[in-house]
Amino acid sequence: MSHVPSTDTNNDASAFVPANADLPSLRTAVDDCRGCGLHADATQAVFGAGARGAALMLVGEQPGDREDRDGEPFVGPAGRLLDRALDAAGVDRSAAYVTNAVKHFKFRTQGKRRIHQKPSAGEVRACRPWLNAELGLVRPRVLVVLGATAAQALLASKFRVTAHRGELIAGGDAPYRDLPDDLTPPDLVATVHPSAVLRADDREEAYGALVDDLRAVARALG
Repeated sequence: MSHVPSTDTNNDASAFVPANADLPSLRTAVDDCRGCGLHADATQAVFGAGARGAALMLVGEQPGDREDRDGEPFVGPAGRLLDRALDAAGVDRSAAYVTNAVKHFKFRTQGKRRIHQKPSAGEVRACRPWLNAELGLVRPRVLVVLGATAAQALLASKFRVTAHRGELIAGGDAPYRDLPDDLTPPDLVATVHPSAVLRADDREEAYGALVDDLRAVARALG
């Protein structure tokens, strides 16, 4: 019998995000988040990883099965592919901050397997306070949105990754919404999520296109 993820939701995570906290404190606090129903089934929350002050921040969709078990973002197959693509594009991942729009793994079970489920708009919206807290502390110069869910979390609804992928959009021209008030909008690059490359019929071609998109990031970082 398949497991169906919980749909129990509160308004959002605001009440669980401590004020004036540093990244380690946020990483501890996120484990107690009950801002949406996804906490009920996930093993743990998965917060971002990287240094405060990183020039580059990459935002994906949500943790996968491996990330949910290990408690670290982008350590599964998609994360390893992203590492390889960043290296090929000339971008140092170790100097970047990586995170997800949603901090808990949403899935359904099929036998012993846990199958990824796309977060709902409400779940993405509920988790935005955590993402804003990360943005306010990291304060990146360049922000990369990886896929449609990350774009949905951060950008105007009219923005389409497929129409703008690989473009370097100046921060002042990027269609951000609801950024922290004192944050200078970072330059923006949008591309597909690396998991989409893994699912592609022509994986080699899809991987090459991802690397091409990330070269815009390398140029922006100088």
